[in-house]
Amino acid sequence: MNVMTPIVRDPNADEFDTRRLLAHAAQQAEDRRYEDFMIVDVDSHHYETGSYKEIFQYIEDPVMRDQFIYTKGQTMLPRSTGGFQEMAGRITRYEHRATEQAPGAPHRDIGLTLKWMDSMGVDVACVFPTPMLGLGLNPIVEVEVQYARAYNRWLTERVLAEEPRIVSMLYLPMNDPAAALKMVEDFSGRKGVVGFLVTTVRYKPLYNNAYMKLYAALEERGLPLAFHAATNWGDQSMNITNRFIATHALGFTWFNIVHMTNWVINGIPERFPGLKSIWIESGLAWIPFLMQRLDNEYMMRSSEAPSLKRKPSDYMREMYYTSQPMEMISNRTMLEETFKMISAETQLVYASDYPHWDMDLPSTIYDLPFLSPQAKKNILGETARKLFKLDTMLSPEKKARLKARAATSPA
Repeated sequence: MNVMTPIVRDPNADEFDTRRLLAHAAQQAEDRRYEDFMIVDVDSHHYETGSYKEIFQYIEDPVMRDQFIYTKGQTMLPRSTGGFQEMAGRITRYEHRATEQAPGAPHRDIGLTLKWMDSMGVDVACVFPTPMLGLGLNPIVEVEVQYARAYNRWLTERVLAEEPRIVSMLYLPMNDPAAALKMVEDFSGRKGVVGFLVTTVRYKPLYNNAYMKLYAALEERGLPLAFHAATNWGDQSMNITNRFIATHALGFTWFNIVHMTNWVINGIPERFPGLKSIWIESGLAWIPFLMQRLDNEYMMRSSEAPSLKRKPSDYMREMYYTSQPMEMISNRTMLEETFKMISAETQLVYASDYPHWDMDLPSTIYDLPFLSPQAKKNILGETARKLFKLDTMLSPEKKARLKARAATSPA
């Protein structure tokens, strides 16, 4: 483990400025010399609530646009998604995020994102919205379709088009398969669009034939499909939990488990072998469990999954997974075995989940003693760079440190 050097705080940074709050992360990045390789954060977030006034103007239906403006976005989410505890606790970046400024950037969201990226040593970040993770629960299909389209237009035009270091997998309104397909057709090829996203807190069978044209379109374009987990305290099973720690621990895993099981057992990987899938923000501990459970069931009842030509775990091992939240840090033996079971050196990609309360810094991967230097580089950036077909790029800060190091190195 590297010894931390004293932190030198930016005297010009406000008390709750991102750079001040992430001063230790910045020192970590410098101590570990992250400038030697590219880091891609496959799951980070922004709070689109700060840009609601802009996003609402992109809603195409005038009546629904006025409704969103009048309710200030409350139309978007059903009440059942709400919780009963403040999940952020005393983390000041939550309380003060609305007041932080980013002068000089083309858009405030760009400036704030680059602040945390530079502090953590991240070169490219794949950003997702936050409240929209529950949008699939809205009982009015048109609400999901109209808002998703508005958000995707705003994101591609106001953020992705302006900053090459920020990319995204765009939200798909899966409650309307035809609208989801049109989203892929209309937004594929736009700058910064590296794939598309399904939020898994929804009650739709994603193996339904209505989605097959969508999956074919993604496969044809070589674009990955991501499944981003969340939770719903209003779910019948989650509703009997009485602490956020319980519904968070179970929910973020459970919704991906259900959709993964249906995805595999119904033979979607066999039907679309070129469609790459990424499973996001549900940790890693569930994957070995599900591999073993599905293999065991399949070996006894393979006739119920006639489209499969291999065991379920063989398909799962070819999928991609994000690292956050990293479980079993206290039990490295179990973590190492999990990495082996999921072929982590080629299938695991780093994610911070910043700015959420349970975020992981790149050091979570970099400091693992059982990983080879190449495995660390793959997980932290190289695998994602290939998956998303990204140009190799380093942040200005990394380039400056490399230049300074070269200048002081003996000839």
